[in-house]
Amino acid sequence: MIEGIDTVVVGGGQAGLAMSYHLKRLGREHIVLERGRVAQSWRSERWDSLMFQFPNSSIQLPGYNYETDDPDGYAPKNEIVRFIENYAALIDAPLRCGLRVVALRQNSASGRLLVETEQGISFEAVNVVVAAGPFHLPQIPAFAASMPVELFQVHSRDYHNPSQLPVGAVLVVGSGASGSQIVEELHQAGRKVYLSTGRFHKTPRRYRGRDIYWWFEALGIWHRPLELQPEVRNVRFVVTGAGGGHDIDLRRFAVDGMTLLGKLHGFAEGKLLIAADLDNTLAQGDAWFASLKKRMDDYEKSGMAPPEESLMEKSAPALPPRSRPIITELVPASRYMSAA
Repeated sequence: MIEGIDTVVVGGGQAGLAMSYHLKRLGREHIVLERGRVAQSWRSERWDSLMFQFPNSSIQLPGYNYETDDPDGYAPKNEIVRFIENYAALIDAPLRCGLRVVALRQNSASGRLLVETEQGISFEAVNVVVAAGPFHLPQIPAFAASMPVELFQVHSRDYHNPSQLPVGAVLVVGSGASGSQIVEELHQAGRKVYLSTGRFHKTPRRYRGRDIYWWFEALGIWHRPLELQPEVRNVRFVVTGAGGGHDIDLRRFAVDGMTLLGKLHGFAEGKLLIAADLDNTLAQGDAWFASLKKRMDDYEKSGMAPPEESLMEKSAPALPPRSRPIITELVPASRYMSAA
C-alpha cells in the first residue's frame, strides 16, 4: 500500500516534532512517522536514573518552553518524555506511530521519494526529512564478540540499573556523558568499578555562578560552524545533571575508589589490551579546561553583555500556553559495559 504525501518526517522525537511545527506554520502537508511512541528513544534507550545534562531553563522547542519552578535544576528522563508528549499534543502533530522506516529510495518512474516501513505501508513523497537522531547504533568493538561467553556485556543503550548486572566488578568502556553517569551510579551502588577512557575534556558544570551551557551561548560556541572553531571540533563536553549537577572529574573518581584505565584496544589470549595513555588523556583534559577557563575569564573581564535570546526564540513565535598498547590481565570477575 502506497500513500502519497508532500513531506514525510521520519522520527517522532524532539527534532521531528520541531520540523512538524515549522511545516505547519508554512501550511505544508506532511506526516511524522514514529517507530514506537512519541519520544521512543527516551523511553526505551535510556537508563532509569538518567538526568538531563542541560539545565531546565534551556529545555525548549520552537514556541514552547519547559515549565518549572527550578530553572537551574536538571530534569529526569521521565520529565523529558512528558515535555515532548505535551509538545506533540500542543502542536497537534500529524503523527503515525508504530511505523518503523526501513528503506528510502527514489521512484524511477515518478522521481519522487519512496519511504518504506517494516509494516508494509509505504509513502511516496516530494520531500523526506530524516529526524531519527544520532547515536542509535551502538558502537561495539569487533573484538567484543571474541570475549568469553560467560562475561556479561551490555551497551549503555540497553543498560537500565545496577541490579541488571550479575554480581562482580564492572568495567565501563567510555567516559562520555553516558559512561560517566553510569560509573557514578555503579560506584554508589557498591560495585567495584573500572573505567576505560580514551578521550576526556574536563568541563565545569558551573563557573562564576553560571551553568556551562550559559557560557557556551555567551562564547558563541553553539552558533558558530565547527570549521571556525578548530579548538572544539573534537571536544567531548562531559557534565552531569545527576545529584543536582556537578563536575565530572576523573581524578576525583580515582580518589573515590574507582580504577582508571587507558583506552581499550582489544582482547587476546584471555587478556584485555589497554593503552598506557591515561596520563596523556588526563593532561589533555586539563589543557582543555585551562583554555576554556581563560576564555570565560576574558569574557567576564571584557564586561560584555549577557548572551542574547537563542536563535530558536528569535525565529519561532510562542505558542499558547593513542599510545602503544600494553597487556593487562582481564579484570577479575568483571562485567563489561560499552558506553561508547
